[in-house]
Amino acid sequence: MKKVLFDDKKFLENNNIYLRNVCLTDVNDSYYQWLNDPQVNQFLETRFVVQSKEKIAEFVTSKDGDPNEILLAICDKEQDLHIGNIKLGAINWYHRRAEISLLVGNKKYWGKGIATQAIQLISEFAFQTLNLNKLMAGAYQNNIGSIKAFQKCGYKIEGEVEDYVLVNNQGVALIKLGITAKQFLSHQKEAAPHEH
Repeated sequence: MKKVLFDDKKFLENNNIYLRNVCLTDVNDSYYQWLNDPQVNQFLETRFVVQSKEKIAEFVTSKDGDPNEILLAICDKEQDLHIGNIKLGAINWYHRRAEISLLVGNKKYWGKGIATQAIQLISEFAFQTLNLNKLMAGAYQNNIGSIKAFQKCGYKIEGEVEDYVLVNNQGVALIKLGITAKQFLSHQKEAAPHEH
């Protein structure tokens, strides 16, 4: 079993954002408000439980140093500001696969491609550093933004589970997305500007 160590530095980054460990100091009023804001949590299962800072702190502590569930903070580079989270896990090391889930909590950053950038960074890390073979994600059918963010990174819709969740007593399907290491590499080459 691999033990993956992260420090709190900018561990994965591009020009706009960096990903780092979520620490207890992140469990502040903003994080608390995100998880209890009906607009932010409408696609999260956590919406059914009122989140206290204690519960959030327990969750963050439980993930700290866990090599099978990697919880990272999405931060705006310019402002050095924690604006959301992305999780890789649970990781199945035998089959080399994992799930990705994420949340952009700070609404000022919605519609700016932050989710796509975070998915891109964590996917590169999962395939290139952890040597995983398959990444998957699930999104409620009406969570168009999330589905598009994964598709921009080369993920394909692999299935639909009808009436997976009930929203206002109406069944909503779960869209299952996935990508393999080979597909990701091929998508990277296509997306890269052609060199002359």
